[in-house]
This record gives sequence, C-alpha cells and structure tokens, in this order.
Amino acid sequence: MKSLRLLVLTVLLLASCSTLPVIHPAAPRPEVKFPACPVCPSPFLKTPHRLVHIIEVRVAGKAQGAVIGVTLIHPSAQFVSCAIMTAEGITLFEAEATPGLKIIRALPPFDSRDFARNMIEDIKLIFLAPEGQVAAKGILADGAAICRWQTTSAEFVDVVAGPQETFEITRYAASGRRQRRIKLKHGADNFYQHIELTAQDAFDYSLFMTLVESEPVKSEPQTNNRGLQDNEKNCGR
Repeated sequence: MKSLRLLVLTVLLLASCSTLPVIHPAAPRPEVKFPACPVCPSPFLKTPHRLVHIIEVRVAGKAQGAVIGVTLIHPSAQFVSCAIMTAEGITLFEAEATPGLKIIRALPPFDSRDFARNMIEDIKLIFLAPEGQVAAKGILADGAAICRWQTTSAEFVDVVAGPQETFEITRYAASGRRQRRIKLKHGADNFYQHIELTAQDAFDYSLFMTLVESEPVKSEPQTNNRGLQDNEKNCGR
C-alpha cells in the first residue's frame, strides 16, 4: 500500500512539473531564426527610473476599465514604489517595498493586503532581475534564448528573448504551476512601451500597460513614513 501511495505521489509530482519548458543546450542552429545566446536575456532595469503607464484591466477577457500606474524603481536598493490613479488624478492606491511592504493609501477595491503584496511582486517581476540563482540556460525548441532562475522562495522564473526585440518572463510555483506570464514589447526607445501581464491565481486576470512617460531618477529612494510597515523581508515571497 505504501509503495502504491509513493508511486501515485511520484506521478503527480512529475505531472505538476511538466509545465516547465524543456531547455536545450545553446548550440548554434542555422535552421531556426534565433541565434544562440551565451548570456542570459536581461530586459530588467539597471538604473533608477520613474515610469507612467496607462493600465487596462481585463477579467475573464472582459475590460474592467483603465487606470494610471506610476512606478518608481531603484534596482540596486531593491526599492519599489507604485501608485494607482484615476484619470482625474485621484490616488486609489499607493505602496512601497524597502524591501518590507508599506501600504500608504488603499481605497476600495484596492484595500486588500494581498492585493498590495501581489502588486509589488508583479512590479518586481517585470522590472527587477530575479533574486536567486540561474538554474539553467540555453534555448527552447524554437531556438529562443532562455535563462531559468530558481528564486530564494523556490519558485522558477523563465526569461526568454523572443523575435523583434520582445521578451517574455514567466513565473512558476515550486510545483511547476504557472503563476504569471509577462510579455514585453520594445517601443521606439524603451523595453517597457507595451507590457502584457497574465495572472493565473484565485481568479485569472490580465493587465495591458502602455508607456506614457519614462525618466531616469538620480536621487536616492525616499521612503514614506506614513502607512503600515510589514516586517516580512520580501513582501510575502
């Protein structure tokens, strides 16, 4: 009986991990249109920036409206600040991670602490290199360059360089279940011109982000003393 249970658990484990794409050695392949890449794709911010996006929210494929997102990133300090505003300039949500999570303002329906954690983690996933180690790198079946990171929380993050200056970032749970998929499309002079985030969580939703403004920031991050501080080091990660 114990052997049967072990067999069933092994099969379930293998099935749960089957969602991770197979990575092949990065050898030159003339029959595909992507060159082999000896280094990891890295569409992440290297220097502090402030970015403003128009964000369209879709749930179950239906548009739920649009808001303005203002994001401040200091990569070296792992500092993230974000705000969600209406077109009229009313701040609906504001939070920052230093790296502990601090909620500064949260009006319904953005007043859930889980929402704040997920928002900060999504921003980190888009703009900051994964925290952890590279577990594998090479190419996918179509020849696209890929690096797979295993994070400090035992999740996996695949970073893929696609055609025509596009990137794809996918986060998987330790079991192999896909949680987030992000597509970045290079605009005239910015990798973050068009961002599409698809979440597979308690309920599925998508965010479509269009860049309005991007500017470098020279000053050190200034934390806001208002709000509630969370003692967790990595915002729930």
